[in-house]
Amino acid sequence: MSISSDEVNFLVYRYLQESGFSHSAFTFGIESHISQSNINGALVPPAALISIIQKGLQYVEAEVSINEDGTLFDGRPIESLSLIDAVMPDVVQTRQQAYRDKLAQQQQQQQQAAAGSGSSTGPQGSTKNGEGAANGEENGSHALANHHSEMMEVDRDVEIPQSKAMVLRGHESEVFICAWNPVNDLLASGSGDSTARIWNLSENSTGGSTQLVLRHCIREGGQDVPSNKDVTSLDWNSEGTLLATGSYDGFARIWTKDGKTLNIYIILVYIIHCCFSRKLCLCFPTAPALDVDWQSNNTFASCSTDMCIHVCKLGQDRPVKTFQGHTNEVNAIKWDPTGSLLASCSDDMTLKIWSMKQDSCVHDLQAHSKEIYTIKWSPTGPGTNNPNANLMLASASFDSTVRLWDVERGVCIHTLTRHQEPVYSVAFSPDGRHLASGSFDKCVHIWNTQTGALVHSYRGTGGIFEVCWNATGDKVGASASDGSVSFPA
Repeated sequence: MSISSDEVNFLVYRYLQESGFSHSAFTFGIESHISQSNINGALVPPAALISIIQKGLQYVEAEVSINEDGTLFDGRPIESLSLIDAVMPDVVQTRQQAYRDKLAQQQQQQQQAAAGSGSSTGPQGSTKNGEGAANGEENGSHALANHHSEMMEVDRDVEIPQSKAMVLRGHESEVFICAWNPVNDLLASGSGDSTARIWNLSENSTGGSTQLVLRHCIREGGQDVPSNKDVTSLDWNSEGTLLATGSYDGFARIWTKDGKTLNIYIILVYIIHCCFSRKLCLCFPTAPALDVDWQSNNTFASCSTDMCIHVCKLGQDRPVKTFQGHTNEVNAIKWDPTGSLLASCSDDMTLKIWSMKQDSCVHDLQAHSKEIYTIKWSPTGPGTNNPNANLMLASASFDSTVRLWDVERGVCIHTLTRHQEPVYSVAFSPDGRHLASGSFDKCVHIWNTQTGALVHSYRGTGGIFEVCWNATGDKVGASASDGSVSFPA
């Protein structure tokens, strides 16, 4: 069985129609030339796209659960996969390896039990032969089991227990983004439930918290009704008095830290990223942008799906500089603490370092084996509060690794490999001594940036979309796919 791009387009078009997105269906139909396809729509059953996805998901579950000889791992199928898990890179291999490790442990325990009960019976020669056969057949299994056991012991040494963490619940859908207030212990979060929330974590020391719910509503028929669109972006101003949020409803909003709406802006493109400049001017790209970062009070860079990076100044219609060199979408851009170097990462699996003094990149860093999702500079080096520490750049990739780079030399100094699924977020502590990373394996890891050692590990209840440090560096916030917001203290 095969499926063509025309058939995929038609199924998406029909899904949009059936879901009531008539304007979107019309636009998509025009752009994908549905009218020119030879598909007989009368023969396509309702909900065909959902049906195909469900069957594909069942196939992936079976693929995860079945050995090469057709038998089930552990004699039973694996737990149900979510759609997100099913399309994540390396999920099948990761789940299968987990089952192999579990089986190896069980076999090792059975061998030990059998050896303990059967060593006093039968001829000594046959016992030796039996042991030799078992050792020969299961050498690989023992190696896997020992490796797994060793890793578990290390994890227990650095694991942050649940009693030392707080899980904040209230959101009714995925939490895509979180950000600490730069002045107070207020944690803001944005979710697919069309709300942002401000969690006050400084009111008492007994583990409690209060939350302000910032409902993103639109005006219809003289009334405010929920927009039912994801809140995917938020940012505090430097004084910690205002919070900007961006939503897929096409509106940007500015709130006080008390949860009051100050301003609402109409934006003509979906808001993927919003940020405050240092003068509290809220900036939005004029094209669908994947990231925006300010260099100074009036200059910022943006990147989008056109593989280009544009440096723009307020009040000027055209970019003052455009960097070209990536061969796929540019996912994130970040200026270094001095504003002299700009780092970018892309689906082309490369990091590039740019300078306003030249057109070509300063460094083309290639080490990741899959798409690089995000990057962060360390708060160290010249022009920072930590001038004597080396400036570093961290990169997070779909290859499940985090890398730390010495940008001056253009080399990778540490490869952090304990995550098992794509890494979506990294964040340096305020003093630059530690790095937090969050992955869809539900884990938040905290690393020593000088040695690359794992020093703390926390396992949440959902895939991690974002991690962030508070101003004092004693809390890490994490937003998750199951609607929770948590922080290991």
